[in-house]
Amino acid sequence: MTIKVIIVDDQAMVRAGFAALLAAQSDIDVVGEAPDGREGVAVSRRTHPDVVLMDVRMPEMDGLEAARQLLDPPRGVIHRPKVLMLTTFDVDDYVYEALRAGASGFLLKDAPPADLISAVRVVAAGEALLAPSVTRRLIADFARQRPAPRRDGPAARRGGLTPRETEVLELIARGLSNQEIAESLVLAEQTVKTHIGRVLAKLGLRDRAQAVIFAYESGLVTPGH
Repeated sequence: MTIKVIIVDDQAMVRAGFAALLAAQSDIDVVGEAPDGREGVAVSRRTHPDVVLMDVRMPEMDGLEAARQLLDPPRGVIHRPKVLMLTTFDVDDYVYEALRAGASGFLLKDAPPADLISAVRVVAAGEALLAPSVTRRLIADFARQRPAPRRDGPAARRGGLTPRETEVLELIARGLSNQEIAESLVLAEQTVKTHIGRVLAKLGLRDRAQAVIFAYESGLVTPGH
């Protein structure tokens, strides 16, 4: 199946470069582009892409607000693409909020071409794209600035998880891959995927990215520990 992509970035050279790279792949079709978030939302509504590559900082409407509009559309709008945030910095306050809004992850603009292609495929397949080292630093930085978890908040919701599911959630938040979690808990990788699916379903989370946010906000994982 061909993956439909749109590129939203205020730099024409970036859009052209990404479009040429992705269009050269037999399984990826670039169906549109836009120079700002507002037009990006409009192009997405028209073309129904599978993945939106969304720059963080743009005029008119930034990537965060555009991501919110795409991931929480108004009544009557059914299409919800996967959103992959693009940033020039490995720690960016917008990215944290974008993950909370439901973005599937983020990618540095200077990442190798192969990483961009892989990222589009990973996100289109329904997985979250979280570079472990960058993610740990990013989430920890902002979790450190947030107030202590409320008794009636995420921590209370976490009570519905089994001990094993709680272990899996903690390891996700620490940046481990499925394979690494399987090795740590001495489980089959397919079993880990099953546990992750149950964690997401029980907590009402969209994907792995939101699971990381939840783990920090619920107090399961604390920065620096």
